[in-house]
Amino acid sequence: MMRSGIAGMVWLAAGALSACTTVKHSEAQADGMALFDVQPRHGMQVVAVAPDSEHVLDGAAVSAGAALAGKFPNSDISVSRAPKTGGGDALTLRWHDIWKSGVRLQGAPLDLRPYAANGIVYFDLKVNKLDKGGIVFKVGCGDGCERQVPYVLPGRAAAGQGWRRVILSMGCFVRDGDDFSAVARPFALEGTGSGEVSIANIAFARDGKPNTPCPDWRTVALIPDMLNESWAIDWWLPRHRQKLDEKARMVAAGKSPQLLFIGDSITQGWEKEGAPVWQQYYARHDALALGFGGDRTENVLWRLQNGEVDGIAPKVAVLMFGTNNTGLRGDFPAITVAGIKRNLDELRQRLPHTRILLLGIFPRDATPDGAARKTNEQVNALLPALADNRRVFFLNINTAFLGQDGSLSKAVMPDLLHPNEQGYAIWAKAMQPRLDELMALPPF
Repeated sequence: MMRSGIAGMVWLAAGALSACTTVKHSEAQADGMALFDVQPRHGMQVVAVAPDSEHVLDGAAVSAGAALAGKFPNSDISVSRAPKTGGGDALTLRWHDIWKSGVRLQGAPLDLRPYAANGIVYFDLKVNKLDKGGIVFKVGCGDGCERQVPYVLPGRAAAGQGWRRVILSMGCFVRDGDDFSAVARPFALEGTGSGEVSIANIAFARDGKPNTPCPDWRTVALIPDMLNESWAIDWWLPRHRQKLDEKARMVAAGKSPQLLFIGDSITQGWEKEGAPVWQQYYARHDALALGFGGDRTENVLWRLQNGEVDGIAPKVAVLMFGTNNTGLRGDFPAITVAGIKRNLDELRQRLPHTRILLLGIFPRDATPDGAARKTNEQVNALLPALADNRRVFFLNINTAFLGQDGSLSKAVMPDLLHPNEQGYAIWAKAMQPRLDELMALPPF
């Protein structure tokens, strides 16, 4: 199944590159809206985006290097403008060793409603270098709202292949309830890692045939897939194989894990910041941590379907993930819950003699009114319905991390997301009474 997953990625990249459907730029403008055609649309600015700053392109080039020097001394971001072969100007984004960079068009709010239902967004793209990076395309969907389409694998496959037209359905960026009536940030190309990409002739049209696929936001959380982020490709699949080997060595030594943790980077942290606490609480159970940084529900599901829990029968499996669904991708709470449920169903099938302790997604943001905190709490409010209190049990320990006023301290989670050693000690202590009960129950 691992081979078929890799083949699927290659097929997707090849399909995106081989499609030849085009929209003539001049024709689209008659029934559309150009954002950048020779020059930016009237009232629009071209902006270089850095993690903590933005820089307007007034001339031929702009650099964010000075702004990055203090916090990211080895990184660089620049946007330049130069004539494109075949007419018009192109914008070139260059970035090096940085987790966020971009070139964005922004300005007076635009009404994108005529394009939201059946329209397309399209542009010419030339990938000069992307072997150490990745890109996404973003379309604004209202005040403080942006939706993104990943283009990591097809982008890498396009490197050195020259200019090509990319056509995306606006359906890739539209969600129920979005308001496209006044969009001040209609389009951006963002990069991670290191790379160089040029873009030109950016426009919306009321209709057209897409030539580039995008995930269906309604079902992507339910369809097993590897984590194809630029910063994860090099290590994610090797880590999966390492976990298969680790499990096999334990079984061969007669130490089949009795306790299992499954999750994302917060679970992976048991191997780092939480290691001393792990030794104190869980090593005696020959516990195994299956945590992968950045994982969303579909990535956990892929791992479950590709051997990570096969051949073992732990007494208890602890599950906690979903914050990368709600955070990075902005999944609706109900969709995140559906992805978690899909994983529970898979575990029940693969571990029929294991009890599952499902934890509420941990808090993030400093205060209760933080957007990410509120979204995760909406997910947590739906999770108890997934517990039958026979095979699956739900536990929310979030108040243990919080102050009396609901604040989350950096003394517990320095980045307001990932626990430090003190945070892992809080996790273990708060969960232990319930875990002891489940571990002591007779087997099915």
